[in-house]
Amino acid sequence: MALIDLQNISKQYDVKTILKDVNFTLLEGQRIAVIGQNGQGKSTLFKIIMNQVEPDNGELSIDKSLKIEMLDQQPKFKTGLKVRDAIEEQLAEIKSAKKEYEELTLKLATDYENKELLKRQSELATYIDFHNAWDLDNTIERVLKEFQLKQYEHKDVNLLSGGEQRRVSLAGLLLKKPDVLLLDEPTNHLDVYMVEFLESLLLKNNFTLLFISHDRYFIDNIATSVVEVEGGNLKRFDGGYSSYLEQKQQMLENMQKDHENLLRLVKREAHWMQRGVTARRKRNERRKAEYFDLKKKAKSNPAAIKKMSIELQREQKAFNSEEKQRNKKKMLYELDNIHISLGEKELIKDFTTRILQKDTIAIVGPNGSGKSTLLKIFMEKLEIDSGRLKKGDFNIGYFDQQRDMLDDSKNLMETFCPNGGDRVILDDGRTMHVFGYLKNFLFPREYLDKKIGVLSGGEKNRVALALLFTKKVDCLILDEPTNDLDIPTINILEEYLQNFQGALIFVSHDRYFVDKIAKKLFVFKGYNGIVEESFQPYTEYLEIEKELKELDALEKESSKQENNSSNTKLTNKEKKQTKLSYKDQRDYDSLPKEIEELEEKIEAINECLATPSCYEQKGIVAVSKELEELEELYEQKVERFLELEELVESFNK
Repeated sequence: MALIDLQNISKQYDVKTILKDVNFTLLEGQRIAVIGQNGQGKSTLFKIIMNQVEPDNGELSIDKSLKIEMLDQQPKFKTGLKVRDAIEEQLAEIKSAKKEYEELTLKLATDYENKELLKRQSELATYIDFHNAWDLDNTIERVLKEFQLKQYEHKDVNLLSGGEQRRVSLAGLLLKKPDVLLLDEPTNHLDVYMVEFLESLLLKNNFTLLFISHDRYFIDNIATSVVEVEGGNLKRFDGGYSSYLEQKQQMLENMQKDHENLLRLVKREAHWMQRGVTARRKRNERRKAEYFDLKKKAKSNPAAIKKMSIELQREQKAFNSEEKQRNKKKMLYELDNIHISLGEKELIKDFTTRILQKDTIAIVGPNGSGKSTLLKIFMEKLEIDSGRLKKGDFNIGYFDQQRDMLDDSKNLMETFCPNGGDRVILDDGRTMHVFGYLKNFLFPREYLDKKIGVLSGGEKNRVALALLFTKKVDCLILDEPTNDLDIPTINILEEYLQNFQGALIFVSHDRYFVDKIAKKLFVFKGYNGIVEESFQPYTEYLEIEKELKELDALEKESSKQENNSSNTKLTNKEKKQTKLSYKDQRDYDSLPKEIEELEEKIEAINECLATPSCYEQKGIVAVSKELEELEELYEQKVERFLELEELVESFNK
């Protein structure tokens, strides 16, 4: 069933066409990733769906009863609202449904044949099932913990940082589970463990989802399809990000094949044109005009093919690549048992390492574990408490989210050519026209006169990175360089970093980016100041870490069961389940009737199969298939009822 249907939608701002006669459909259960360069129309598409922007023309079909919610980039909360209250405030409707269900359950204990009450109870149960809200309080606790909000639950939400406020808003939306959820860069400000939790929640609860993201692993894990916004058009690709790359590769091959066929046709027509007099005859004027059209098209094709080929090469290199082995020579940093604390919290304890000339190191770990602190130590902005830090004589290029290197009052020309002229000097000594250089970072010519202050956050990041690569430095230190960047820009950044000849130290939560660039990891464990060195790909490290945690949990559970078996009596502190949960009780009450109805249906179909005049109407194959499905459902319900019956018997012992 189509929940959202856009037909021939167009939107233009001034002279720039953002969307041109686009069609888009979202079905129930789909999770669609929207990708494309910043400024191409991704956010506009979201705003049209949310009725925040009116399209210039076209038809927008959305069921008015549909609940559509969107994660704001800058959420707003009531004054004085606590973090936990900010989340629970969004769940008022769910809590009301649970309360009504409990009241109806009590009434039905004495009035169990009331059809109106049974119908309403069934509706409420379906609603609670959909929102996975039978154990809502425990789910809230888990979300608070996984999003690292538990320590702030009684703090004024408006006193939190922007990233923390977004996590509060995201937590509420996930628990609220609207019919359609729109997320704009949901993994920003989340560490890898939070992203993993978000992925599991979205998949487990079968969200219908439309999301913008530059996190390519997140797209690959979550998306059922990818929509690319480019040049006012939407192109849809089945599957996740890796499938998108494969389909783009096929498109490129088809374009090249079509171009080769076109060249052959142009060549044939060119021979015809050379016949001179014949070509000038009036009856052949049309053919001559068609030849010039073909020639024009043939000339334009290589540019389009080259553009797609370059983009695809960047994307494929980013998804599947093997780093060249680099010779490590010059010593940049030497750390010997360094230690640093913040108040009573140990951030780094007894950490020893060396960083050489061509090392590429990703600093990873949970939010608040001390990653940025280590960057400040490398930048000599923070002193260590104890240990030894030796720094060589070399130049550092630094990038952070504050973009301190930029002056909002200057335009791009003044920023890149502060001493006049129109050429920039690159880090390898070459000079390049400023427009040609900035075109590599996806800036059009008309941006050269724009002030830095009027640019978006993502555009400012692109300027800062482009400026950084004009500096002659021996070591790049980057703090979350991919934040606010679109995928095409990240691919360009990766290309520049791969070609950089110095050392690279960066903090990032982008697993895809870390896997692509880093040759070594500094992993902050998030407790007791432990920092580990690893030479594994980051995703491989995370998988092993997850497996170790699961093994630890199994060992604890096994140990717990052994202890329980040795104690035959329950202590006063131990609790034992004495009754069914609401969901189990509902199933236990309704299953006998459902099983009986299924038995009647199965018996009726068996009778139909024994009567030719009956099964010939539907077809024997269709009737047999219906019987097979009913018998499978019957087995499931019987098995479920027997499990519940055993549970009830255990309570009565």
